[in-house]
Amino acid sequence: MLPDSTLLDIYDINGIPLYNQDVEEERIPDAVQRFKNRIEHVDAILITTPEYNHSYPGVLKNAIDWASRPRGHNSFDDKPVAVMSASTGIFGGVAAQDQLKQVLMAMNMRVIAQPAVILASAHKKFDVNGELVDADAKQFMKSLLANLVDFTRRLGGPRPEQYLIAAPLAP
Repeated sequence: MLPDSTLLDIYDINGIPLYNQDVEEERIPDAVQRFKNRIEHVDAILITTPEYNHSYPGVLKNAIDWASRPRGHNSFDDKPVAVMSASTGIFGGVAAQDQLKQVLMAMNMRVIAQPAVILASAHKKFDVNGELVDADAKQFMKSLLANLVDFTRRLGGPRPEQYLIAAPLAP
């Protein structure tokens, strides 16, 4: 579903320790530094998230907090970002997206919000092999990714074949 000449690099945020400002002041943990470096070397970010208890997972917030620290070294600063959510419930992650987008905007990210990709009743949208079979969901995803890449290109980034979208995934 990615636009032509676009690369997707999926980054798993497992292994990032709990945020602790005391530790941050001593030394950034290696797993956090790798995450920050990866963010700093991509042109745009795609965050995919489930919804738990009407919010996005704490492990995702933890990774975001680390990447925005220490003060003055926000790895997300001025990066284009898009969000997709999925839930087995009927609202598909609306609350998770709303809360997450507020945090992303507070970090000075450029949130691409349209079209909203909110996958409700996600457990019914995939086949037995884990492949997405919902045609509408695929079209929304394709459109959001195209908008993210188009906006990133208009910012004057590298040649299209060098674009990389990192997707920190919440477990």
